[in-house]
Amino acid sequence: MPPSPPPSTTAQVQPAPTKSGMALLSLALAVLLSSLGTSIAHVGLPTLLMVFKASFAEVQWVVLAYLLAVTSLIVGAGWLGDRLGRRRLMLAGLALFTLASAACAAAPSLGWLIAARAVQGSAAAVLLALSMALVGDSVTKARQGSAMGLLGSVSALGTALGPSLGGVLIAQLGWPALFLLNLPLGVLALLLAYQALPPDPVPAAAPARFDYAGLLWLSATLAAYALGMSWGGSQFGLCNLALLLLGALGLLALLRVEARAAAPLLALDSLREPGLASGLATSLLVASVLMSTLVVGPFYLSHTLGLDAGQLGLAMALGPAGAALAGFPAGRLVDRLGAARLSRLGLLGIGAGCVLLSLLPSALGLPAYLAPLLLITVSYALFQAANNTRVMAGVSAAQRGKTAGMLNLARNLGLISGTALMGTVFVRALPGADLASATPTEVAAAMQLSFVLASVLIALAWWMDSMGRRQQTRPSARADATP
Repeated sequence: MPPSPPPSTTAQVQPAPTKSGMALLSLALAVLLSSLGTSIAHVGLPTLLMVFKASFAEVQWVVLAYLLAVTSLIVGAGWLGDRLGRRRLMLAGLALFTLASAACAAAPSLGWLIAARAVQGSAAAVLLALSMALVGDSVTKARQGSAMGLLGSVSALGTALGPSLGGVLIAQLGWPALFLLNLPLGVLALLLAYQALPPDPVPAAAPARFDYAGLLWLSATLAAYALGMSWGGSQFGLCNLALLLLGALGLLALLRVEARAAAPLLALDSLREPGLASGLATSLLVASVLMSTLVVGPFYLSHTLGLDAGQLGLAMALGPAGAALAGFPAGRLVDRLGAARLSRLGLLGIGAGCVLLSLLPSALGLPAYLAPLLLITVSYALFQAANNTRVMAGVSAAQRGKTAGMLNLARNLGLISGTALMGTVFVRALPGADLASATPTEVAAAMQLSFVLASVLIALAWWMDSMGRRQQTRPSARADATP
């Protein structure tokens, strides 16, 4: 029998997983680096403000530059990984992240630091997009749920460790230590990835021409939206509206460009697939809800329950710690019981926690807040492991990078949107929209209203998940979806 002709783009036969333990460790370190890059810088802002004699509005760009770079470039990073080779681009991303961290630590001025943080965020987009995509190349299909759960645990661990670890580093070694920490971790991740990640498949044809116009419009649109949703905190003004309008115009231009592109950055037709569309939508909604615990929770704990700074830090660390501990066991459960069933169980647990917090009487004290909080974060770890596994299992090997980028983009947009939405609802629910003069009872009532909205969003996520399952039709055999 004559051999079948090769595929038109990239060979779909993936290499057999080798050294999967070391490969998974390198991917976990990549996720840890990107997560620490987000969380550890916040604690350094007061110090940077004094060191560089800058205003808060200027210093906050140390955080914003990183987040905007990640959000704007993450889909493009996944697209490039699919075309140029995921292993090759992951190695380049780890090297660039490590070098950018050294540039951050050596920054002689605030402008230099912000620019280095933007480069660091660009590398983090590569790490986030490709770590999830490389799971399919490095781990057998039967263990992919466990691998996704491990990456979720490491991400939550980085979020939980960032503020406390950053505080210790600043106190003992100064602010450059926030970024020097990444050097040994980055070098270790690079060495492990070089040794253990499987080689990229040999392309059967020349890679498609990169969609530069699509990347430009996507980045500009996402940057405008992210800035519009985050500028000025909960106080929306003309600047926010102008940025959101620019984002809407950018979206129209993006859709027009992508419809004409020969190899579009965003495969818009794939969004019509119910499994992918519902997975992205529910991930965005759940991430928005998760922000209610991070944005609203601290004000309730400090103003209503009277926790001091040390107690507040410990209470706030419980949620990420719970997610970190639950991530890997959740992934094991996904492998055993199936992703579809457990993603719904995760949604149910998040919704139950939000309902409990919306009904919470402050007289019950701290335990009555922490128990639902732990239920939300543990259920979130279960949902993330199951939803990511379900979405990634339904795509071809050649599309893993782009799909992983879209999943991370949906999560980031949810975090940005949730920060603005939950913060605005909370502040507007206070008499006179003034937190400084609000009583503990009024803060508690505003917190409850925020979690009423969170409960509604989870109900919407449940509905969208159900609709996606009803409409989803998967072919019985998709050889290209098997690693």
